[in-house]
Amino acid sequence: MDIKQLRYFVAIVEDGSFSAAASRIGIAQPSLSQHLKNLEQQLGVDLLVRSARGVTVTDAGEVLFGHARQIVEDVERAKDEVSQLGREPYGRVSFGLPSSVSMVLSVPLAETVRQEAPKISLRAVESMSGHIREWLQDHSVDLGILYEVNMLRNMHLRLLLTEDLHFVSAPDAWPLKSEPGKPVKLVDFARLDLVLPSLDHGLRAMIERFAKAHDIRLNVVVEMDSLSQIKTLVARGSAFTILAPAACQDMVAAGHLVSSPVVSPAMRRPVYLVRNPEKVMNRATREVERMTVTVIRDLILRGIWPGNLADLEEEL
Repeated sequence: MDIKQLRYFVAIVEDGSFSAAASRIGIAQPSLSQHLKNLEQQLGVDLLVRSARGVTVTDAGEVLFGHARQIVEDVERAKDEVSQLGREPYGRVSFGLPSSVSMVLSVPLAETVRQEAPKISLRAVESMSGHIREWLQDHSVDLGILYEVNMLRNMHLRLLLTEDLHFVSAPDAWPLKSEPGKPVKLVDFARLDLVLPSLDHGLRAMIERFAKAHDIRLNVVVEMDSLSQIKTLVARGSAFTILAPAACQDMVAAGHLVSSPVVSPAMRRPVYLVRNPEKVMNRATREVERMTVTVIRDLILRGIWPGNLADLEEEL
Protein backbone atom coordinates (compact mmCIF):
# COMPACT_ATOMS: atom_id res chain seq x y z
CA MET A 1 0.00 0.00 0.00
CA ASP A 2 1.57 3.28 -1.12
CA ILE A 3 0.61 6.98 -1.24
CA LYS A 4 -0.43 6.73 -4.91
CA GLN A 5 -2.93 3.98 -4.15
CA LEU A 6 -4.32 5.94 -1.23
CA ARG A 7 -4.60 9.11 -3.33
CA TYR A 8 -6.46 7.23 -6.05
CA PHE A 9 -8.77 5.57 -3.52
CA VAL A 10 -9.63 8.94 -1.93
CA ALA A 11 -10.39 10.41 -5.35
CA ILE A 12 -12.76 7.54 -6.22
CA VAL A 13 -14.67 7.91 -2.95
CA GLU A 14 -14.86 11.70 -3.18
CA ASP A 15 -16.02 11.70 -6.81
CA GLY A 16 -18.37 8.74 -6.41
CA SER A 17 -17.28 6.99 -9.60
CA PHE A 18 -14.23 5.60 -11.35
CA SER A 19 -14.78 7.66 -14.50
CA ALA A 20 -15.00 10.98 -12.63
CA ALA A 21 -11.96 10.17 -10.50
CA ALA A 22 -9.94 9.04 -13.54
CA SER A 23 -10.79 12.27 -15.34
CA ARG A 24 -9.75 14.40 -12.36
CA ILE A 25 -6.51 12.50 -11.75
CA GLY A 26 -5.65 12.29 -15.41
CA ILE A 27 -5.20 8.54 -15.89
CA ALA A 28 -7.08 5.89 -17.85
CA GLN A 29 -10.08 4.36 -16.07
CA PRO A 30 -8.84 0.73 -16.52
CA SER A 31 -5.55 1.71 -14.87
CA LEU A 32 -7.40 3.28 -11.96
CA SER A 33 -9.54 0.16 -11.55
CA GLN A 34 -6.41 -1.99 -11.47
CA HIS A 35 -4.85 0.19 -8.76
CA LEU A 36 -7.98 -0.23 -6.64
CA LYS A 37 -8.06 -3.99 -7.26
CA ASN A 38 -4.41 -4.30 -6.19
CA LEU A 39 -5.16 -2.32 -3.01
CA GLU A 40 -8.10 -4.56 -2.14
CA GLN A 41 -5.97 -7.67 -2.72
CA GLN A 42 -3.20 -6.33 -0.48
CA LEU A 43 -5.66 -5.63 2.32
CA GLY A 44 -7.78 -8.74 1.78
CA VAL A 45 -11.09 -6.86 1.90
CA ASP A 46 -13.56 -5.21 -0.47
CA LEU A 47 -13.35 -1.43 -0.19
CA LEU A 48 -15.99 -0.44 -2.71
CA VAL A 49 -19.20 -1.88 -4.13
CA ARG A 50 -19.59 -1.04 -7.81
CA SER A 51 -22.98 -0.45 -9.44
CA ALA A 52 -24.48 1.31 -12.44
CA ARG A 53 -25.00 4.38 -10.25
CA GLY A 54 -21.37 4.60 -9.19
CA VAL A 55 -19.59 3.23 -6.15
CA THR A 56 -20.60 2.66 -2.53
CA VAL A 57 -18.04 2.47 0.25
CA THR A 58 -17.99 -0.66 2.41
CA ASP A 59 -17.42 -0.55 6.16
CA ALA A 60 -13.76 -1.38 5.59
CA GLY A 61 -13.62 1.30 2.91
CA GLU A 62 -15.03 3.90 5.32
CA VAL A 63 -12.29 3.11 7.83
CA LEU A 64 -9.57 3.29 5.20
CA PHE A 65 -11.00 6.48 3.68
CA GLY A 66 -10.71 8.33 7.00
CA HIS A 67 -7.07 7.34 7.38
CA ALA A 68 -6.21 7.72 3.69
CA ARG A 69 -7.59 11.24 3.38
CA GLN A 70 -5.62 12.36 6.43
CA ILE A 71 -2.43 10.72 5.11
CA VAL A 72 -2.84 12.33 1.68
CA GLU A 73 -3.47 15.75 3.23
CA ASP A 74 -0.47 15.36 5.54
CA VAL A 75 1.76 14.53 2.59
CA GLU A 76 0.46 17.52 0.62
CA ARG A 77 0.97 19.74 3.64
CA ALA A 78 4.54 18.52 4.06
CA LYS A 79 5.31 19.08 0.37
CA ASP A 80 3.83 22.58 0.51
CA GLU A 81 5.68 23.58 3.67
CA VAL A 82 9.01 22.35 2.35
CA SER A 83 8.55 23.96 -1.07
CA GLN A 84 7.67 27.32 0.46
CA LEU A 85 10.64 27.51 2.82
CA GLY A 86 12.55 30.68 2.09
CA ARG A 87 9.90 31.86 -0.36
CA GLU A 88 7.24 34.53 -0.10
CA PRO A 89 3.93 32.90 0.93
CA TYR A 90 1.53 32.44 -1.94
CA GLY A 91 -1.78 30.81 -2.74
CA ARG A 92 -5.52 31.27 -2.31
CA VAL A 93 -7.05 31.57 1.17
CA SER A 94 -10.82 31.59 1.64
CA PHE A 95 -12.26 33.20 4.77
CA GLY A 96 -15.89 32.97 5.93
CA LEU A 97 -17.07 36.09 7.78
CA PRO A 98 -20.41 36.94 9.40
CA SER A 99 -21.83 40.24 8.14
CA SER A 100 -21.21 42.07 11.42
CA VAL A 101 -17.53 41.04 11.36
CA SER A 102 -17.08 41.67 7.66
CA MET A 103 -18.23 45.26 8.17
CA VAL A 104 -15.21 46.09 10.30
CA LEU A 105 -12.59 43.44 9.42
CA SER A 106 -12.66 42.59 5.72
CA VAL A 107 -11.26 45.85 4.33
CA PRO A 108 -8.32 46.35 6.75
CA LEU A 109 -7.47 42.64 6.53
CA ALA A 110 -7.48 42.74 2.73
CA GLU A 111 -5.25 45.80 2.79
CA THR A 112 -2.85 44.13 5.21
CA VAL A 113 -2.64 40.96 3.12
CA ARG A 114 -1.99 42.98 -0.04
CA GLN A 115 0.76 44.96 1.68
CA GLU A 116 2.51 42.18 3.58
CA ALA A 117 1.92 39.16 1.34
CA PRO A 118 0.88 40.29 -2.15
CA LYS A 119 1.16 36.77 -3.58
CA ILE A 120 -1.64 35.56 -1.31
CA SER A 121 -5.08 35.76 -2.91
CA LEU A 122 -7.63 36.43 -0.16
CA ARG A 123 -11.25 35.46 -0.76
CA ALA A 124 -13.47 36.95 1.95
CA VAL A 125 -16.96 35.40 1.86
CA GLU A 126 -19.72 37.10 3.85
CA SER A 127 -22.58 34.91 5.06
CA MET A 128 -24.63 33.74 8.02
CA SER A 129 -22.93 31.76 10.76
CA GLY A 130 -24.75 28.55 9.85
CA HIS A 131 -23.32 28.61 6.35
CA ILE A 132 -19.82 29.32 7.64
CA ARG A 133 -20.04 26.31 9.97
CA GLU A 134 -20.99 24.10 7.02
CA TRP A 135 -18.17 25.51 4.88
CA LEU A 136 -15.64 24.80 7.61
CA GLN A 137 -16.90 21.26 8.00
CA ASP A 138 -16.81 20.44 4.27
CA HIS A 139 -13.48 22.26 3.71
CA SER A 140 -15.02 24.94 1.47
CA VAL A 141 -13.21 27.66 3.43
CA ASP A 142 -9.83 27.71 5.13
CA LEU A 143 -10.77 30.00 8.01
CA GLY A 144 -13.95 31.32 9.55
CA ILE A 145 -15.14 33.59 12.33
CA LEU A 146 -18.00 32.35 14.50
CA TYR A 147 -19.79 33.28 17.71
CA GLU A 148 -21.52 30.02 18.56
CA VAL A 149 -19.08 27.11 18.80
CA ASN A 150 -20.84 24.76 21.24
CA MET A 151 -22.11 22.55 18.41
CA LEU A 152 -18.74 22.35 16.65
CA ARG A 153 -16.72 19.17 16.89
CA ASN A 154 -13.00 18.68 16.22
CA MET A 155 -12.39 22.29 15.22
CA HIS A 156 -9.41 24.47 16.10
CA LEU A 157 -10.69 27.50 18.05
CA ARG A 158 -9.01 30.74 19.05
CA LEU A 159 -10.91 33.24 21.19
CA LEU A 160 -10.35 36.72 19.74
CA LEU A 161 -12.55 38.98 21.86
CA THR A 162 -15.87 39.36 23.60
CA GLU A 163 -18.29 42.11 22.63
CA ASP A 164 -21.46 43.55 24.18
CA LEU A 165 -24.65 43.87 22.16
CA HIS A 166 -26.38 47.24 21.89
CA PHE A 167 -29.94 48.47 21.46
CA VAL A 168 -29.96 50.52 18.24
CA SER A 169 -32.30 53.28 17.10
CA ALA A 170 -32.55 56.24 14.75
CA PRO A 171 -31.50 59.44 16.61
CA ASP A 172 -34.86 61.14 16.11
CA ALA A 173 -36.82 58.03 17.10
CA TRP A 174 -35.09 57.22 20.40
CA PRO A 175 -37.91 55.73 22.50
CA LEU A 176 -36.40 55.46 25.98
CA LYS A 177 -36.21 57.88 28.90
CA SER A 178 -32.45 57.39 29.27
CA GLU A 179 -30.14 59.06 26.77
CA PRO A 180 -28.37 57.13 24.00
CA GLY A 181 -25.12 55.67 25.24
CA LYS A 182 -26.47 54.94 28.72
CA PRO A 183 -27.02 51.26 29.60
CA VAL A 184 -30.57 50.02 29.02
CA LYS A 185 -32.47 46.98 30.26
CA LEU A 186 -33.81 44.43 27.83
CA VAL A 187 -37.24 44.58 29.42
CA ASP A 188 -37.45 48.32 28.72
CA PHE A 189 -37.47 47.87 24.94
CA ALA A 190 -38.56 44.27 24.46
CA ARG A 191 -42.11 45.29 23.48
CA LEU A 192 -40.99 47.88 20.96
CA ASP A 193 -41.12 47.00 17.26
CA LEU A 194 -37.90 45.10 16.58
CA VAL A 195 -36.25 44.00 13.34
CA LEU A 196 -33.89 41.06 13.81
CA PRO A 197 -32.34 38.32 11.69
CA SER A 198 -34.26 35.06 11.27
CA LEU A 199 -33.89 32.22 13.75
CA ASP A 200 -31.33 30.58 11.43
CA HIS A 201 -28.95 33.40 12.29
CA GLY A 202 -26.59 32.96 15.25
CA LEU A 203 -27.23 36.49 16.55
CA ARG A 204 -30.98 35.95 16.69
CA ALA A 205 -30.61 32.60 18.42
CA MET A 206 -28.40 34.14 21.09
CA ILE A 207 -30.75 37.09 21.67
CA GLU A 208 -33.70 34.73 22.02
CA ARG A 209 -31.80 32.65 24.58
CA PHE A 210 -31.08 35.72 26.69
CA ALA A 211 -34.73 36.80 26.49
CA LYS A 212 -36.10 33.35 27.33
CA ALA A 213 -33.73 32.96 30.28
CA HIS A 214 -35.20 36.15 31.77
CA ASP A 215 -38.81 35.35 30.82
CA ILE A 216 -38.95 38.24 28.35
CA ARG A 217 -40.90 38.05 25.11
CA LEU A 218 -39.53 40.07 22.20
CA ASN A 219 -41.79 41.90 19.75
CA VAL A 220 -40.10 41.03 16.47
CA VAL A 221 -42.21 42.59 13.69
CA VAL A 222 -39.75 42.10 10.81
CA GLU A 223 -37.09 39.44 10.13
CA MET A 224 -34.19 40.32 7.81
CA ASP A 225 -30.98 38.40 7.18
CA SER A 226 -29.32 41.39 5.53
CA LEU A 227 -27.33 43.56 7.94
CA SER A 228 -27.38 46.57 5.63
CA GLN A 229 -31.16 46.39 5.26
CA ILE A 230 -31.67 46.07 9.02
CA LYS A 231 -29.62 49.21 9.59
CA THR A 232 -31.42 51.10 6.82
CA LEU A 233 -34.84 50.20 8.24
CA VAL A 234 -33.79 51.31 11.73
CA ALA A 235 -32.21 54.54 10.43
CA ARG A 236 -35.56 55.38 8.80
CA GLY A 237 -37.23 55.16 12.20
CA SER A 238 -39.37 52.19 11.17
CA ALA A 239 -38.13 49.80 13.88
CA PHE A 240 -35.38 49.15 16.42
CA THR A 241 -32.78 46.41 16.62
CA ILE A 242 -30.02 44.75 18.66
CA LEU A 243 -26.53 44.63 17.16
CA ALA A 244 -22.88 44.49 18.07
CA PRO A 245 -21.32 47.99 17.96
CA ALA A 246 -18.91 46.94 15.22
CA ALA A 247 -21.85 46.07 12.98
CA CYS A 248 -23.27 49.58 13.05
CA GLN A 249 -20.22 51.75 13.79
CA ASP A 250 -20.28 53.20 10.26
CA MET A 251 -23.82 54.57 10.58
CA VAL A 252 -23.31 55.63 14.20
CA ALA A 253 -20.25 57.62 13.13
CA ALA A 254 -22.29 59.20 10.33
CA GLY A 255 -25.03 60.22 12.78
CA HIS A 256 -27.68 57.94 11.24
CA LEU A 257 -27.92 55.61 14.25
CA VAL A 258 -27.44 55.77 18.03
CA SER A 259 -27.04 52.91 20.47
CA SER A 260 -26.81 51.86 24.11
CA PRO A 261 -25.31 48.74 25.71
CA VAL A 262 -27.87 46.22 26.92
CA VAL A 263 -27.77 45.27 30.61
CA SER A 264 -30.01 43.09 32.79
CA PRO A 265 -29.11 40.81 31.15
CA ALA A 266 -25.76 41.87 29.79
CA MET A 267 -25.72 40.52 26.24
CA ARG A 268 -22.10 39.55 25.71
CA ARG A 269 -20.84 37.19 23.04
CA PRO A 270 -17.44 35.65 22.26
CA VAL A 271 -15.85 35.91 18.83
CA TYR A 272 -13.75 32.95 17.65
CA LEU A 273 -11.36 32.36 14.80
CA VAL A 274 -12.06 28.81 13.59
CA ARG A 275 -10.42 26.37 11.21
CA ASN A 276 -10.87 22.70 10.47
CA PRO A 277 -7.66 20.79 11.38
CA GLU A 278 -8.59 18.13 8.80
CA LYS A 279 -8.06 20.66 6.00
CA VAL A 280 -4.51 21.16 4.83
CA MET A 281 -3.17 24.36 6.39
CA ASN A 282 -0.45 25.78 4.20
CA ARG A 283 1.83 28.72 4.87
CA ALA A 284 -0.55 31.17 3.17
CA THR A 285 -3.37 30.19 5.54
CA ARG A 286 -1.09 30.52 8.55
CA GLU A 287 -0.04 33.98 7.39
CA VAL A 288 -3.64 35.12 6.95
CA GLU A 289 -4.48 33.77 10.42
CA ARG A 290 -1.56 35.68 11.90
CA MET A 291 -2.52 38.89 10.11
CA THR A 292 -6.14 38.48 11.22
CA VAL A 293 -5.09 38.38 14.86
CA THR A 294 -2.83 41.42 14.38
CA VAL A 295 -5.52 43.45 12.59
CA ILE A 296 -8.19 42.64 15.18
CA ARG A 297 -5.87 43.60 18.03
CA ASP A 298 -5.22 46.94 16.30
CA LEU A 299 -8.94 47.57 15.63
CA ILE A 300 -9.80 46.94 19.28
CA LEU A 301 -6.99 49.06 20.69
CA ARG A 302 -7.97 51.93 18.39
CA GLY A 303 -11.62 51.68 19.45
CA ILE A 304 -12.84 50.84 15.95
CA TRP A 305 -14.06 47.41 17.09
CA PRO A 306 -15.49 47.85 20.60
CA GLY A 307 -14.81 44.76 22.64
CA ASN A 308 -12.73 43.13 25.33
CA LEU A 309 -9.47 41.85 23.89
CA ALA A 310 -8.70 38.18 24.55
CA ASP A 311 -5.22 36.84 25.14
CA LEU A 312 -4.55 36.34 21.46
CA GLU A 313 -1.47 34.29 22.14
CA GLU A 314 -3.61 31.58 23.72
CA GLU A 315 -5.18 28.93 21.50
CA LEU A 316 -8.02 26.71 22.61
